[in-house]
Amino acid sequence: MTRKQTNDKPGRRQFLTGVIAAGATTAATVATTVTPSRAADASARTPSALPPSAKGAEAEAGTPRYAAREAARVKGIPGSDFMVDVIKSLDIKYLPSNCASSFRALHESLINYGGNTKPEFLTCMHEESAVAMAHGYFKIAGKPLLTLCHGTVGLQHATMAVYNAWCDRVPVIVVGGNDLDAAYRPPGVPTFHSAQDINAIVRDYTKWDDTPVSLQHFSQSFVRAYKIAMTPPYGPVAISLDAGLQQEPMKDHGGKPYIPRYVPTAPPQGDSGAVKEAARLLAQAQNPVIAVDRAARSPNGVALLVQLAELLQARVIDIQGRMNFPRTHYLSSPPTAVNGADVIIGMELSDFWAVVNAFTDNGEHGGIGTNSTRIKPDTKLISISSVELNTKANYQDFQRYQVVDVPMAADAEATLPALIEAVKAAIPNERKAAIAQRGEAARKAYAENRARTRQAAALAWDASPISTARLVMETYAQIKDLDWSLVASEGNVSNWPNRLWPMEKYHHWLGRSGGYGVGYGAPASVGAALANRDLGRFSVSIQSDGDLMYAPGVLWTAAKHKIPLLAVMHNNRGYHQEVMHVQRLSNFRNRVPNLGGDMGPVGTSIQNPDIEYHKLAESMGWWAKGPIKDPAQLAPALKEAVAVVKSGQPALLNVWTQPR
Repeated sequence: MTRKQTNDKPGRRQFLTGVIAAGATTAATVATTVTPSRAADASARTPSALPPSAKGAEAEAGTPRYAAREAARVKGIPGSDFMVDVIKSLDIKYLPSNCASSFRALHESLINYGGNTKPEFLTCMHEESAVAMAHGYFKIAGKPLLTLCHGTVGLQHATMAVYNAWCDRVPVIVVGGNDLDAAYRPPGVPTFHSAQDINAIVRDYTKWDDTPVSLQHFSQSFVRAYKIAMTPPYGPVAISLDAGLQQEPMKDHGGKPYIPRYVPTAPPQGDSGAVKEAARLLAQAQNPVIAVDRAARSPNGVALLVQLAELLQARVIDIQGRMNFPRTHYLSSPPTAVNGADVIIGMELSDFWAVVNAFTDNGEHGGIGTNSTRIKPDTKLISISSVELNTKANYQDFQRYQVVDVPMAADAEATLPALIEAVKAAIPNERKAAIAQRGEAARKAYAENRARTRQAAALAWDASPISTARLVMETYAQIKDLDWSLVASEGNVSNWPNRLWPMEKYHHWLGRSGGYGVGYGAPASVGAALANRDLGRFSVSIQSDGDLMYAPGVLWTAAKHKIPLLAVMHNNRGYHQEVMHVQRLSNFRNRVPNLGGDMGPVGTSIQNPDIEYHKLAESMGWWAKGPIKDPAQLAPALKEAVAVVKSGQPALLNVWTQPR
């Protein structure tokens, strides 16, 4: 279908200047007229299948004797009803999960006894999607979700998402169903999907796990798991839940099982002596620099970092594990800011070594390469990191060992108030003029960097396929007057959102996945959009093509549960990161391309056939449009999609883009 196109295109630099300067200012609201949904009212549909009879269910399950044993065992109050009471005591709002037989008793209790509220069961197509949804949800809501996994195979599906949450310091409560008792375990699926210790699959990258053997044990374990997950450093926890324990009736062993009261643990704070020494070094520094990764775990954390930075007029390097520091602030700086530093304070850095050293590998996989320090030999280093309280031996998300002069094993956000007060006391009056002058230099450097960024973004503005800078800025132009939240962007669009969008609030960007596992973006975006829906915010995702194809079923979950989200496809038709790796190695090795051409796309291209993501999304209940290749068509399509999302539906635009 041919659509009318406008001829009054804004100049590329004028457009960029306008949308950047607009910031959070108010403009006319985008029209919200939406084409009615093609789907008929669900209440008018006839059921696609009738509930099975008892005999039919036994035949379908293939285990009639097992079903009979279950019926004989479940008399009185089911143990899974008590488990629901325990879960409800912690006010968990949602439960994204893929259904399975190993937790059928708990599933039944949640929807019938628990009324399918707090938690509400969200139907997922894959366990990895369920955990990633919980991951994204927490980064908006600040509260963990529960997910259920089916024995060995379900937990194996979930492992990548659990690992991402571990690396990203995000709490997720994972309960895995298991048929533990071999004396009653039937043959077939329950046998092949059970194990003595299913938690062993994820033990290396969870904070804590347990296998309750009684209802009272479950009650204590579940509250303990929630408490451990929510104590910094945050992280996922796992509970293996026996099917028999779920199905058996409650027993009176000297009294009804009780539910412990949850009391949050105060986060660990830095030692007072170390805080004072850090404050002394920062106050006396000629050029202090603050480097942050996952330092802000709430909006208050962002405010505290701004307060410390302005007190010192210290430039801030945001490693972007979170939205730690406003991108519009003149003290926001690139990684090169460490070059002239005499004091660097790192907060919740995954890798302090990488901040202060430049690393160049030798072009071979696994090569040691060379490194050179970015800092002066006498630069003092300070570290505040809660991760030192939670290290594991196997999976290591750190690089080389970095010597630190003042190390603190503590939560950065919890330590900031004391550090700020100590710095105030340590700054002598005669230093205040020099500190103010340092701030003026930072303002000049910030303005120069912004100008260079705008010039770079203007390159190939009218190109087709569409440049990633234009994709990002056309998207921002349509949402800038809304309370927006960028719920997933993995840096694969040359980091343009962080370079150009006026990110100021904690929810403006959620950071990256943690473990860099492909397949995080789509489900984490849906989980974050779920939390934003409850808060009345607009959710947008720059969605990678390869990432979406890992778990596209989450699109159906978003449509099913009416989770509004704008997904703008960065469809560069390939795993371009790997294309660059292969091409770079070819150059290092002086390879002559075979067959007379570039062989980099072999094994990395997502073309021939081209995936029609708009049709994929439409098939799962989304409003969708594409493929959009002409940059002139992008703004009108985005305007239409934004209106759809504002009406409460998810929408996807399939945009053909440049590789980066």
